[in-house]
Amino acid sequence: MSRGGQRWQTVGMRVASVQFSATTDVVANLETIAPLVREAGRQGAELIVLPEASMHDFGKPDFPLGRAAQPVDGPFGATIAELARESGALVVAGMFERSDDPNRPFNTLVAFGPAGDLVASYRKTYLYDSFGYRESDRLTAGEGSPVTIKTNELTLGLMTCYDLRFPEFARLLVDADAEALVVPAAWVRGPQKEDHWATLLRARAIENTCYLIAAAQTGPTYVGCSMVVDPMGVGIASLGAETGLVLADVSAERLAEVRRTNPSLENRR
Repeated sequence: MSRGGQRWQTVGMRVASVQFSATTDVVANLETIAPLVREAGRQGAELIVLPEASMHDFGKPDFPLGRAAQPVDGPFGATIAELARESGALVVAGMFERSDDPNRPFNTLVAFGPAGDLVASYRKTYLYDSFGYRESDRLTAGEGSPVTIKTNELTLGLMTCYDLRFPEFARLLVDADAEALVVPAAWVRGPQKEDHWATLLRARAIENTCYLIAAAQTGPTYVGCSMVVDPMGVGIASLGAETGLVLADVSAERLAEVRRTNPSLENRR
């Protein structure tokens, strides 16, 4: 059960993955985010997913992220809440949240419902200490408890970027009844990294017979390639490197059909 999980009345659910390149200017980022969220709402999206670090990019490796951190109900959260109200959608976005360590905030996802209320928050579990980078030097890890949001159509599970490389975490969410994994990311560019991103999204969908709704940062540092993947591992909507959004329709009916065909979760021993 999610913190503050709620239900919304839908028949199927239209989802939007929003892709852009965040800067270290919170106001400028919100000016980019606002029209994209409003456009997704105009196109009927009931779930709008923004990338990891939408509030404030990671910046240079020596930038102290504690300076940028806010409480979840701070100015960034308040603006996302208002955009959720305007669009009539559940909006998920990545931010840096203050922790007990002023130098190492949490890498947090916030989810605001269409009434503008905070329905869930999730602190990234697996910090990106890989490919020559040490996220744990700059951020505090979350406790690793699964966070889900129950909608009328599907139960959503929240995970962030590097979490995708840990199949046990995706399975923990699915065992907590998640039927769609929501994955905001800032997936860093590098040799084979774009292929890793697409492959892991599809793998998590296939092995868990669930949807993946991934929204990634783009630009010179990150791969972009936001994607919605269905429970058979088929990419049903995607972006390249451009700023924009992609929409897809997901449904409990399709999920049930796939799980009847491939009952691998039931066949575990």
